[in-house]
Amino acid sequence: MEVPTPVDLVSTPPRARRGNGSRVACRFVTRRLPALTPYFRLFYGSGPKAVRELELSRLTLAVWFMDDGCRSRNAVYLNTQQFDRTSQERLLRLLCEQWGIEGTLNRDKSYYRIRISVAGTTRFARLVDGYLLPELRYKLPQVTP
Repeated sequence: MEVPTPVDLVSTPPRARRGNGSRVACRFVTRRLPALTPYFRLFYGSGPKAVRELELSRLTLAVWFMDDGCRSRNAVYLNTQQFDRTSQERLLRLLCEQWGIEGTLNRDKSYYRIRISVAGTTRFARLVDGYLLPELRYKLPQVTP
């Protein structure tokens, strides 16, 4: 199977969209490609979005954070509101078992998301530091060595 280039993965160019305050989000639509099908099946299978067992590498954590992460003071949040509760608890378990990162579920309006503890944030930041794009480093709180 030929590996698609990033340009081949999307059917629309990225477009900036203003959110709350100064927040800017980029939106795009991916194509239906055989190379992406395993990822679709991993998270959607035949039902709603869910997490099965997976390995969270440093790169996986960094990409996840750059896409769905934010900071609040000295803690990090992973916006998992669209996952069911079981999947969110599974993600918390995987973070703890695979990387020793402690966290909890935090209520965000009517949904829950993952809040990584302050101590866990320090560990998380050290793990992902070498993989974050410079433009997205602002999302991490300053941590002490």
